[in-house]
This record gives sequence, C-alpha cells and structure tokens, in this order.
Amino acid sequence: MQTERYETGKRMSQAVNHGGFVFLAGQVAIDAPGASVREQTTNILARITRLLEGAGSNPTRILSATIWLADISSFEDMNTVWDAWVPAGHAPARATVEARLAGPEFAVEIGIIAAVGN
Repeated sequence: MQTERYETGKRMSQAVNHGGFVFLAGQVAIDAPGASVREQTTNILARITRLLEGAGSNPTRILSATIWLADISSFEDMNTVWDAWVPAGHAPARATVEARLAGPEFAVEIGIIAAVGN
C-alpha cells in the first residue's frame, strides 16, 4: 500500500493518505488566531475541507472527529458552526473535550479521519 503525505514539515504532515483513509493532523485556526470560537471554527473547517479535497476525500466521507476546546463553555458556539458545515446525513462519530491547546491564541482544535473517495 502506498502512503501519501501532504504539507509535510520536519515535525508532522497535515494529512496522511493510507489504505483508503486520510488522517488529518489536529487543525487550529492558523489564519484566525485570537478570534472568536465561531470564527476559529469556521477557519478550521475551511482548512479541513481543503485538506480532505487535496487527499481525495470530502466532508461527506468523514468517519471520526475529535474536537478539543480550550474552554468547554464554548461548546455551543463551536457547534453552531459545526452543525451548519456537516453535510446532512453524514455526521461522523465524534468526541469533544476540554484541553489546553498549543497556545492561548487558539480556542479550538479539530482532528479528522475520513475515507478516501467520492
């Protein structure tokens, strides 16, 4: 089986495609640090869509999502954006937890596993 890596740096790849699955690194709002939870979630989901499409997948093929929130009280704000983004009938298995993130400017991080294909 071939393994393809996308946006690979010294420490990590942003996505790895192997065995019919694409594994995304935890995504943070690189383009919206310090913004509201809703804005950060919007930024992250756009990044996820781009990474999935680049690896031959899309949001309808997401199998699992893990969401880390710096403050669990922002759960509803994040869900407002998430619920509008997830295609109807394609909600993945999901876990959401509170955790300290990479820096105080980040309020949300999302990791994804998806199937490859249309």
